[in-house]
Amino acid sequence: MDDGWRFIGAALAVGLGAIGTGLAQSRIGSAGAGTIAEKPELLGGILLMMALPETVVILGFVVAAMVLLGG
Repeated sequence: MDDGWRFIGAALAVGLGAIGTGLAQSRIGSAGAGTIAEKPELLGGILLMMALPETVVILGFVVAAMVLLGG
């Protein structure tokens, strides 16, 4: 039964991180599209802001790997 809880924990780590990232990027993307339409020189900053939430998914994957490979 212990293995089952590890798999559930790993799935939650990646899944909830991906859901949170998707919600964040949807709001950043819509605001960023409006910003770029008005001030195209801010494209680099908007791209950086779109990339920042992806770290949550990467960290969720690292946690899942630690959970699965640690035991």
